Amino acid sequence: MTLKQYIIGTALLATALCSTRCTDDLLDTVPNDRLAQSFFWKTENDAKFAVNAAYPYLDDPNRIFRRDAYSDIGHVNEFFSVNALVEQNLDASSSVVAEEWTFAYNGIAAANFVLDNIDKIPVTDANTAALAQYKSEARVLRAYQYIKLVGLFGDVPLVKKNISIEEARQLTRTPSNEIWDFVDAELHEAVDGLKDTYPAADKGRMTKGAALALAARANLYAGRMEKAIAAAQAVMDLHVYDIYPEYGKLFSYGAENNIEVIIDRQYLKDVLSNQVFAIMAPYSVNNTTSPSPNMYVPTKALADMYTMNDGIPITDAASGFDPYNPYTNRDPRLTFSLFVPGSNLPNGKIFDPRPNSGTPDAIGSTYFAPSTGYAVKKYVNIEDLNSKTNNGINIIQLRYAEVLLTYAEAKIALNQIDASVLDAINDVRRRNDVNLPALEAGLTQDELTDIVRRERTIELAFEGHRLFDIRRWRIAGDVVPGNVYGITYDDGGTLKTIEVPSFTKQFDPSRNYLWPIPQNERVLNPNLSKNDGW
Repeated sequence: MTLKQYIIGTALLATALCSTRCTDDLLDTVPNDRLAQSFFWKTENDAKFAVNAAYPYLDDPNRIFRRDAYSDIGHVNEFFSVNALVEQNLDASSSVVAEEWTFAYNGIAAANFVLDNIDKIPVTDANTAALAQYKSEARVLRAYQYIKLVGLFGDVPLVKKNISIEEARQLTRTPSNEIWDFVDAELHEAVDGLKDTYPAADKGRMTKGAALALAARANLYAGRMEKAIAAAQAVMDLHVYDIYPEYGKLFSYGAENNIEVIIDRQYLKDVLSNQVFAIMAPYSVNNTTSPSPNMYVPTKALADMYTMNDGIPITDAASGFDPYNPYTNRDPRLTFSLFVPGSNLPNGKIFDPRPNSGTPDAIGSTYFAPSTGYAVKKYVNIEDLNSKTNNGINIIQLRYAEVLLTYAEAKIALNQIDASVLDAINDVRRRNDVNLPALEAGLTQDELTDIVRRERTIELAFEGHRLFDIRRWRIAGDVVPGNVYGITYDDGGTLKTIEVPSFTKQFDPSRNYLWPIPQNERVLNPNLSKNDGW
């Protein structure tokens, strides 16, 4: 789906409403805020417009970035924000918890609307393939939402059709294993109705690769490693996707719809825009406080995961890491992904967040400055410098690097370590502008587990994966609790490390591996049981 098609579709629906109102008897009025079923579901275009309406429920930048901020690698920078959720002092009345639930189920309802009605359209030789495609797109979009819901809440109601209010009040939570079964079947069955690729006018629609890549993700989250391997291998066997050679440009306008992108949410400046520059760029280039700049910032925990450019962790005494020059000779993805002290900013100035730097980014000078001294660089493009709240950059939801790392992780988990595992990881590590040394044979299962987990974290940093990963790896209780730290800087010959004041992250393993079922949902439907500990 292109945004132009979405807007045109909306306009045509409005036109259809107008023509209906203008030709009917004035006493037989039609509601002016919706299309009656008798006027819709007649043509192939009706199906197209309906499935287009499900695409806006792909995740927006705010939703993606904040999930990483709820983990160990990020922090919510806003002083007046959702810190209770970051600190894990949330409860079932949390607005963010409720919003994630509602957004996902709205996306499911939009997909169900297509699937409930598309068979009403008369089938002809000319529209058979298109109707099958739109039906498959809806199934993939619905599965996308269930993957998130189970990852966040565990057992949730499995709703396969649009239902009445009374039916909704009778819903119970479906065991997550049943939902994983449903998601896997849906995605694989959807493949036949989808295309490998689409022409430029239809970029952004769900493809065969999108369905299979989501199946790989779902089965990895479910711990079904054999299925994850098979789905990831199926994506590779399509020979449609590859690693984009320049990580440093991967999130730029010039790289939109590149060979690595499998699913993205399409935006268009002035028509259907996002505010990623305004919420993520450093304060010194934002000059705006609404929305708040530096809304989500990286932590020292993330920065320290990037190895030296020879692949050796900075904690290794043999690495050559110099704490007085901490960004020299590091994995290039560090400075491609994060603004660090000394980085060039989109306005041509130098990023200097040191507390006494005198710049707008100086830590502690205002709560709009990055509290850790780091800022996210992904999607912050010079093209948006003069239109900070009106950005048209597409937001990637799933890319080929994730598929390769899923394949490698699943094979390592089953101790099926062979050349294909190393090849998958090396493809990610050795793109042209990263070029870390290739992993070689002989590494143990434990060593490779550590490597692939680090690769997922730094390669996919602030793309919305870390919260799900530390939950399924069951390491959140080890990596989340504690104070939040930021840059280490030279203060007159003395090294000092930033510690975010009056803030300590917590994690209770007895309950925090799942969020609570939103309180409002349980008030409306007492049949929804609580998660343990809530």
